[in-house]
Amino acid sequence: MSPLYRRLLLWFCMANVITLLVSVAVTQDIARRTYGGELDWPALAQAADDAYVRGGPAGLTDWTEATRHSERFQVMLFEDGHDVLGRPTGPLLARHLPQLLSGDSIVLRPVPEVLLVGQKVVGGDGTPRQMLAVRGPRPQHAKLELLLGVQIALSLIAIGGVGWLVARSIARPVAALQQAAQRMAAGDLSSRVGGPYPLARDELGLLAREFDHMAGRIEALVAHERGVLQDVSHELRSPLARLQLILELARQESAEGAAAHFQRAEHEIARLDVLIGELLALSRMEADLPGMAREPVDLAALAGDCVAEAELEAGAHGVRLRLDTGTALDTSGNTQLLARALDNLLSNSIKFSAGGEVLVRLARNGDRAELSVRDHGPGVPEADLPKLFRPFFRGGNAARADGHGLGLAIVERIVRAHGGHTAAANAEGGGLRVTLSLPLVAGMPGAGPAKA
Repeated sequence: MSPLYRRLLLWFCMANVITLLVSVAVTQDIARRTYGGELDWPALAQAADDAYVRGGPAGLTDWTEATRHSERFQVMLFEDGHDVLGRPTGPLLARHLPQLLSGDSIVLRPVPEVLLVGQKVVGGDGTPRQMLAVRGPRPQHAKLELLLGVQIALSLIAIGGVGWLVARSIARPVAALQQAAQRMAAGDLSSRVGGPYPLARDELGLLAREFDHMAGRIEALVAHERGVLQDVSHELRSPLARLQLILELARQESAEGAAAHFQRAEHEIARLDVLIGELLALSRMEADLPGMAREPVDLAALAGDCVAEAELEAGAHGVRLRLDTGTALDTSGNTQLLARALDNLLSNSIKFSAGGEVLVRLARNGDRAELSVRDHGPGVPEADLPKLFRPFFRGGNAARADGHGLGLAIVERIVRAHGGHTAAANAEGGGLRVTLSLPLVAGMPGAGPAKA
């Protein structure tokens, strides 16, 4: 059962319980006020006798009239078997009169809707008398309709109040989501739901958290794309400016002198072609990697193949390659993409080693495999390490080798798509160590599930 469904069910049950309790309480109060409880007949008889002793027949008449209107029954006072006011008795009372006058306290119900009471009383003058009370049928239908109306009204009030609370608890986070979405649609990429709503544990809280996460990702991606576009514009402007200058110089030279300028132009065009190819590769990765086909990849075998292919380039630069792998470690991913990432690292290390050694090492760290490439070049200034995987970033040692600053950015993107992360640090004794940390395949001893 989902949290939101559970909350709605709880509120619905609570509304019904509150409605029931309020209706019962108010109905009992109305019934008690309307019908009253069982009267204190001795006290009532004493009050009637006191009214007669103090005011005579006129005082008793006033008291009986007041009692008849407030209590809805008729009271008569008998002395020596006769009504002191001389009023005639009805047929029903006359039929039961001897029995009512025969005892100290007699209560009869000759028919279900009529109550006859006979109560003996001794007044302040010492004379014994008998109070007779007749309570007839009550106006049941009018009172039941009133109670039914009250119960319906109370039910509507209780259900409406609880429903308003439930609707408010749902509508407020939905409205916050709508406002955040409208702000994002208007161009405010920093818009977030915020407030207490992402902290809730139901579906609306989850939706608010996912929206904020999505908004953060979109803002970061847009900022990244804007930065890349600016860097691309800068990188393309320089070779195009050089090409324009070369062509201008070629126009001013003779046919023999222009050949050197055309050769330089071909070199710049080749650099542009490489740059555009790397840009297209990075763009395809941004679009295609999340849905790539996955398979178990033996990292030890992959490292061995990549080192073997890089031997020719390393030999041309006078660099020795050394491979250090232990037991086979498998990750889940795409073999070609991971090979490209390792090839980029090897190529980058060979450029900066200048006759030194490049060590490729594979080791296990908990539930992750760590594949590192360490060179013995000049290293990277500490201030440049956090920026090393940004597109087009070239550190202080960039003058030592050709490139556009996209190789490590491609490596970082491939590793991130495989659920891993990259790290770069200057190694002891000189040189740079770049480490790729990748999750092991689920099912390997000590490995958790692979994360995509």
